[in-house]
Amino acid sequence: MATKQLKVTLKKSVHGQIANIAQSVRGLGLRKRHQTVTVADTPEIRGLIRTARHLLAVQGE
Repeated sequence: MATKQLKVTLKKSVHGQIANIAQSVRGLGLRKRHQTVTVADTPEIRGLIRTARHLLAVQGE
């Protein structure tokens, strides 16, 4: 069974954000603005996305 995938894009910079938000973005594998990564749709990943939702664009929901 294939797990559902989400495409996550960093739309805004993490500069000036508090540390846990910047670490959540980094935990998703994002380093630069406009970079897109594909991640598994798990509760843990959803939590990271929720923390930095104002900086991200998510496809595949």
